[in-house]
Amino acid sequence: MWASVWGFLYSKYFRFWLKWILRLLTGKCELQRLLGGAEAGARRTLGVEHSLESSKNKVLRNAVHVEEAEVEKCVRDVMKEKKIEQKDTGFKTNLHISLLQISGYKKLYLNVENLRKVPYDSENEDHEEQLIELWNLLMPHENLKARISKQWCDIGFQGDDPKTDFRGMGLLGLVNLVYFSKHYTNEARQILSRSNHPKLGYSYAIVGINLTEMAYSLLKNGALKAHLYNMVSGLPQMEHFHQFYCYLVYEFDKFWFEEEPESIMHFNQYREKFHEKIKGLLLDCNVVLTLQD
Repeated sequence: MWASVWGFLYSKYFRFWLKWILRLLTGKCELQRLLGGAEAGARRTLGVEHSLESSKNKVLRNAVHVEEAEVEKCVRDVMKEKKIEQKDTGFKTNLHISLLQISGYKKLYLNVENLRKVPYDSENEDHEEQLIELWNLLMPHENLKARISKQWCDIGFQGDDPKTDFRGMGLLGLVNLVYFSKHYTNEARQILSRSNHPKLGYSYAIVGINLTEMAYSLLKNGALKAHLYNMVSGLPQMEHFHQFYCYLVYEFDKFWFEEEPESIMHFNQYREKFHEKIKGLLLDCNVVLTLQD
């Protein structure tokens, strides 16, 4: 309760006077202090984002919603509003980078959301090719005898036809599974093998789709901002989302075997514990979560 009260009082009253005092002392506005002080990355861009969103100036508030093509003009407009000379190349460059990261994050979320909304369609040749590619990547020495087959359970689907398992995450779930299997083939096969453990086993594909939902929700609620702002000095791309997903798959497998659950029936409990662990890591402004780490 007190935290929310303090937050309200700070944003409503104290923040204005603090900014005013600091401007008198330094001769610089808040954006100049942020862009001239902090190193490139999440700390700086998150600060810029908060400053723009909290501003009473419409031009500054609108800057967080700018499209990539309008970033350069937006930078000039902000500098004009704040009476910062256009020849201040340091400010201009750093603001440009931060606005690209902010607009790129929003665009990435829309791209991920659009892919999630595409339902798996067994009549779509591209969808079917990706599904078969997943099988071939994970089971190179075993031929799939039929499109509808109990063999799908061997890589962790629930039934004879995997399409029913993609309902929640749509095509995004399949694309993530294929990406991990294609770019980290050895790791994917090793994890699939471990998932068949007689006591600690789990459904590889189903858990993979579940981790897609986790990555998606973290992107949606903004929790991935620090990670992506540190990782990409520009526009975050779908590639970077897929890379984060790969990190989750690899780390979840380690987590599962370290925890040694009594049975798969406790999956939701351990999934939530893992989720909380990842959210905690993402609170660090210096965080970068990659499989290479």
